[in-house]
Amino acid sequence: MSEHISTSVADGVGRLTLERPQALNALSYEMIRALAAVFDAWRHDPEVSMVVLDGAGERGFCAGGDIRELYAYATGGHVAEALRFFRDEYRLNAAIARYPKPVVAIMDGITMGGGIGLAGHASIRIVTERSRVAMPETRIGFTPDVGGTWLLGRAPGELGTHLALNARTMDAADAMHAGFADAFVPSEHIPHLLQALAERADPGTPSEIVMLFDETPGPSALAAARPWVDACFSAPTVHEIIDRLRAFAEGRADAAASDAGGEPRHPSHQPAQAYAAAAADELETLSPTALAVTLEAVRRARTLPSLEDALEQEFRAVSWFIGQHDLHEGIRAQVIDKDRSPKWDPPTLDDVPRGLPARVLEEQLHDPVWPADAA
Repeated sequence: MSEHISTSVADGVGRLTLERPQALNALSYEMIRALAAVFDAWRHDPEVSMVVLDGAGERGFCAGGDIRELYAYATGGHVAEALRFFRDEYRLNAAIARYPKPVVAIMDGITMGGGIGLAGHASIRIVTERSRVAMPETRIGFTPDVGGTWLLGRAPGELGTHLALNARTMDAADAMHAGFADAFVPSEHIPHLLQALAERADPGTPSEIVMLFDETPGPSALAAARPWVDACFSAPTVHEIIDRLRAFAEGRADAAASDAGGEPRHPSHQPAQAYAAAAADELETLSPTALAVTLEAVRRARTLPSLEDALEQEFRAVSWFIGQHDLHEGIRAQVIDKDRSPKWDPPTLDDVPRGLPARVLEEQLHDPVWPADAA
């Protein structure tokens, strides 16, 4: 058992808490193995009828995988160790999604990347007023994984494309609208919810109990932006997405909506234009390779039959990215040196080889997450 995981079983509830608050509960390989062992042990334990998954501290549930650990693997020539990390993490993500007992995930505070891999596939996903939910991988020259493309591909319209490319952070209302969460419970009510789950009087199912505490989080800015997001992010390439965002931001709505069947509308037009301009500006600062692969990955994920298929596709992409300059450079610039000035290679979208995204997502460089002969 990892020192960064704590467990308890009482009144039929298995409580599983990430205990690394000083690092926003970022997931190390040791933690992933420990989590998998606990879920496996509780699967057939008659003393556990449901699992509650949460994180220590008030700042976040889980900020994602341990980026420094990944950087050490990627730059130190430890590819096998890195791939083992991802295989075991993805198997854990799938195990949570298919778990035979209810898993209640409390995404209080920052929940990003690997944190979504844990909570985003749970049967009951709770957000609070402190929740900040995102798949921020493109900011480090990487691509969404841990089943993130599966969730992003099923968000309404083109919202998932926008969330993936821009690594946009969602509040509680946005996360519920995008399909990343099921219920909003104010953080001050979480202890009462946990008590009710333990007591389970009447109503008795976890979903019914959560609904007793569920409140309306307020309007979703993401939902309000959907008309012009759909118009712009439905473009076939990242380059054309940026062009449409620029057209909308500059008031050339017809150009931005030419393939969307109408003019993008928003309750407050000028803020929408500023938002679109900022999105275009941001895309021009991110890794062209990561953006191109991510766009293709989210769109392909929409057609895949299962979460496991999406995870396998993500693993093929991750296997390739591990050895690439942009991932190393992105982590260096954002996490190691923190100069926020990555030098991408290639530097522009026009320089990304045609057909590269498809090759990255299709080519099996290493053994898959689930062998073909696996039961």
